[in-house]
Amino acid sequence: MAADTAPTTGATEAAAPAPAALTQPPRQRGDADHIRALYVQTPATLTGNGIGMALMALIFGSLAPMAHVLAWLGVGLTLWLLRLAHYVRFRRQPDAHSDQLRAWRTSWKALVLAQGALWAVAVWLFWGLGTPYHTVSLILIVYSYCLGSVQLLATQSRVFLAFISLVLTPTIVRIASDTSQPWHLQLAFILTLLFCLTVLMARTYGSALGQAISLKRRTDELAGKLRVEMSVSEEARRAAEDARRAAEAANRAKTQFFAAASHDLRQPLHAMGLFAEALRQKSRDPEVASLVNSINESVDALEGLFGELLDITRIDTGGVDVNPAPVRMRDLFARLRLHFEPTAFEKGLMLSFHGEQHVAHTDPVLLERVLRNLVSNAIRYSDDGGVLVSCRPRQGKLLVQVWDSGIGISEANLPRIFDEFFQAQSNRPLEAHHRKGLGLGLAIVKRLAALMAAPISVRSRAGHGTVFSLEVPVGKAPRPTETGQRGASKAALGLTLQGRQILVVEDEMAVREGLVVVLKAWGASVLSFDTVEAVEQWLVQPADAVPDLLLVDYRLPQGRTGIDALRLVRARWPGRLLPAIVITGSSLGGHEDEAVSHDYHLLIKPVLPNKLRAMIAFKLGVR
Repeated sequence: MAADTAPTTGATEAAAPAPAALTQPPRQRGDADHIRALYVQTPATLTGNGIGMALMALIFGSLAPMAHVLAWLGVGLTLWLLRLAHYVRFRRQPDAHSDQLRAWRTSWKALVLAQGALWAVAVWLFWGLGTPYHTVSLILIVYSYCLGSVQLLATQSRVFLAFISLVLTPTIVRIASDTSQPWHLQLAFILTLLFCLTVLMARTYGSALGQAISLKRRTDELAGKLRVEMSVSEEARRAAEDARRAAEAANRAKTQFFAAASHDLRQPLHAMGLFAEALRQKSRDPEVASLVNSINESVDALEGLFGELLDITRIDTGGVDVNPAPVRMRDLFARLRLHFEPTAFEKGLMLSFHGEQHVAHTDPVLLERVLRNLVSNAIRYSDDGGVLVSCRPRQGKLLVQVWDSGIGISEANLPRIFDEFFQAQSNRPLEAHHRKGLGLGLAIVKRLAALMAAPISVRSRAGHGTVFSLEVPVGKAPRPTETGQRGASKAALGLTLQGRQILVVEDEMAVREGLVVVLKAWGASVLSFDTVEAVEQWLVQPADAVPDLLLVDYRLPQGRTGIDALRLVRARWPGRLLPAIVITGSSLGGHEDEAVSHDYHLLIKPVLPNKLRAMIAFKLGVR
């Protein structure tokens, strides 16, 4: 429930100067752009705050004294109406001068800080009431607003720091002082770590957003000059070239911004998933287990949204290269089976693959991304039956198809399913697991298929299922390489990693501690380090045992990477090729060749515990 979030593109568009503002000095115009970006996100902010207050009333209305609940709601509603009046005033005067906008911002800041104080008061009023379910719900709702404020206040660093301090500092003090709970100090420590992570994330996000707005403003200025000075002269041609370069720079900045925001936002989500799993291990309360499942579903949904936004940006800016090569369908199907079989099994679906003996000639990375999107959709929208991925020759090409027995697509919606931001409407209500995203998944599939020159089509019947078909050229099987074949796991990892030693290298403290807690709960012994230098110091000491698995982050301090850590540890035991998993928060790609050459599997943050567990089972060959 990120109440104070809004699509980043909306914030950037809001930064475009109004016509009346073009006559203002650049510095004043830039300041006004930032203020307009704040106001553009107000509808989403008000909606989120309204939902949050309603949830508080529903959850704690029967537990807290009615006078306290009504007083808290009364203050909250007053602040909500004042912020709405602010927004209405801005909409009525969209061309307001920068001096007037700065005056409005002063009262806007006061209202935002008052809203933060209101959430802190909620913790003091409602903490300790009800069951562990109510306690966890209270923390999640309050922290969601802190996480959501990252985007709203990214360009207002002082206001953001004051807001998050007003919310989390009293919260941490309240939890730490509750001696009736045996785990109060541990929970206060975890919230302190999340406090620090959120502040660091906001700094990175604000810097990237400021750069994107600055480049866009520069592009608008150049475009304005072109409209005024356009002529056939050499000077006009040079201005046109400058504008083109500035537009390309703005596109590159947009891609870099999405990449940076995606990486930094994945970090707390990854840590949240790990701590949620640790909570499940420590509590046998069914309500807590249900809440942990909901957290994991939300983390998975957010990860999907980040991936979709980043993919569509890379494709639009020409950042995707096509490198055709022979693709063994057997190997591709094996990777798809490894990734999706646990999810299909959990839903009671049969996941089948036919035609694995064929070889295609296309870009292996793009083909796998297309099939991943299609198989993911097929599993998500199927409640019984199964999903079939097939490959067969047809008219000199290979026809790759994904069949499902799901809810299907109506005939009226079929022509538009590949459009951006289009979400087909079902004839029956969607279940909770039918996540409604941005409507970009099939648009990405269509564009990737076009890049590969692979025609894609779809047939569907509402209530009976859907089949997507992709035509790719036939390829020749590459010569076999001398790579050793590890024993594949025939079953998911059992209940324990008893007797296994896992080496973890992760510089983010919250993520590292979450990994350690989860791995130990699964029965493993864990060696954890935060830098490559710490690994080097450990390696010079006599080792009691050889690690069974290396679990490392890709990006480490001092410009080092997880690959450096892999080389060092494997060099210590040259006679054994230690299995490794590398986790990264960047989904821009480019790690596939390194994964092959250095023999590791790659996971993209946030990694849900069940995915991590399945990958560990595969790497250790657990049967």
